[in-house]
Amino acid sequence: MNSPLPHQSAAHAPTSPEQPAEEGVHRRRTAVSALGREVRALVDATVRTTAAPDALLRVADGVRVLTAQLTGRRARADIPVVDEFPGGVRMYSPVTGTGSPLAPPLEVTRLDGGVAGTCVLGIAHEGPPGYGHGGISAMLLDESMGWACATAGMPGMTVSLQMRYHRPVPLEAPLRVLAHVRGTEGRKVYVTGSITSEDDLATVLVAAEGVFVSPDPEHARALFPGLRDSGGTSAGR
Repeated sequence: MNSPLPHQSAAHAPTSPEQPAEEGVHRRRTAVSALGREVRALVDATVRTTAAPDALLRVADGVRVLTAQLTGRRARADIPVVDEFPGGVRMYSPVTGTGSPLAPPLEVTRLDGGVAGTCVLGIAHEGPPGYGHGGISAMLLDESMGWACATAGMPGMTVSLQMRYHRPVPLEAPLRVLAHVRGTEGRKVYVTGSITSEDDLATVLVAAEGVFVSPDPEHARALFPGLRDSGGTSAGR
């Protein structure tokens, strides 16, 4: 049976008056998702527009004013308060994050031994005209394969990713991304992945094989200082 992964369901989880902290996080996630959705629409309009230069300059001035309202900056290594790291909600992931202006975003569900994701790439993800950039395909697969590791109880970091591009990936068409764990060896996890069109699941457009490593607790704390406060002991998505 398929089930939503934490980063897909938690943003919409119900809260109660007895949980004010969770209610505050829920409200912030809702706002982050709303802003992300509108900024993605702006990005799409930006890469599609044929407006006159004067109009572009006026819009640029308006965007500058809006940007100035986004006060406060988190440090590079800070874990966002809306995130659950490792293995949970990642609001700003460039692949799955509903708050990211870069993400499609990919919607991921759990499978036996892996995950499945669906998304539609837009013009902002373009490589050759009409098709997705090869790096975007690699990013979709890398993220999905990392989630497959997490579902196997071994959230880890990519150490090897081999790509095979069989056919171009179409833009503005529903895509299916699959990732499955095919074996483990100590802290290593071996994963395969593929991208197909929802209209033709039998034809693989892009395939990948990856090796991920789940760092030991000491290494994880060194890589992610923010985990010290949350008590986390392992790294992952």
